[in-house]
Amino acid sequence: MSKDKPLLGILLMLGFCLVAPLGDAVAKLIGQSVALGPMLLIRFGAQVVLLAPFIVLSLRPWRLSPRALGFCGLRTALHMAGIGLMFTALRHMPLADAIAIAFVLPFLNLLLGRLLLKETVGPARLLACIVGFTGTLFVIQPSFASVGWYAVLPLLVAVLFSGFMLITRHIAEETDPIGLQFVSGLMATSVLLPLFALGGAAEIAELKWSLPNSYEWSLLLAVGALGTLAHLLMTWSLRHAPSATVSPIQYVEIPIAALIGLAIFSELPNALAAFGMSLTIAAGLFTMLFEEAKRRRSAKALSQPLSVQTAAE
Repeated sequence: MSKDKPLLGILLMLGFCLVAPLGDAVAKLIGQSVALGPMLLIRFGAQVVLLAPFIVLSLRPWRLSPRALGFCGLRTALHMAGIGLMFTALRHMPLADAIAIAFVLPFLNLLLGRLLLKETVGPARLLACIVGFTGTLFVIQPSFASVGWYAVLPLLVAVLFSGFMLITRHIAEETDPIGLQFVSGLMATSVLLPLFALGGAAEIAELKWSLPNSYEWSLLLAVGALGTLAHLLMTWSLRHAPSATVSPIQYVEIPIAALIGLAIFSELPNALAAFGMSLTIAAGLFTMLFEEAKRRRSAKALSQPLSVQTAAE
């Protein structure tokens, strides 16, 4: 794609890797005292409230074509399901463990980007994903035996978010990132509000609303703000670079999550997990250096004919 800016896409994805686990950590804190339904409603409701001023003041194009609107609906459904499963997993698992298990996601994105979007996946990118995925295997702790079926939830999250990112990349060229997130938040909120009425009537615990205290409100709003920012960064990243380029960078989220888990929950990875984290960082740095070198070669190749022509004149 002629408009691709791989280095910018990588930097935006690095921003996502910092903000997303911080939001997950806040969700883990609040998930022990607030039901899943209210968490999801405030998460997406905050997305609408936070983005509405940008839409109004900047006159951004937020209305989508019928085609993009259909894809946005599917994207929103995947987003809601993925966040719901991740919030549930975080109630029962350490932060870094849940995120590490979900990190089959970049590998899935690599394959789907190649198969469905016909994106170019060279040996260097493939090697970076393999190295990062190998590091992920070292990081996964505790084992499935000790975690139980909750360890399956991050795997399902990876599948859902792989589809989410694929759709995002597919419609990124024809949609404004903030407008897309605004419409997605409206869709999710319009679905979640009626669920509260049904949940209350059916006595479903996870859909019951209880008034949070001031501390819980601050955490809930932080989850919404951080989640909105994280997915804006992801959307912008996919707007500027193919998923095959930015997917390996997501592995950096694991060591960041480990550091946040250590700081907030006193969760300390062992030596094997630390070795795996070093592999993920190496894979991310390699991809950044590779893409920058590729960009410079392309720029040099494009300028060469002009310099030759100038010399001839």
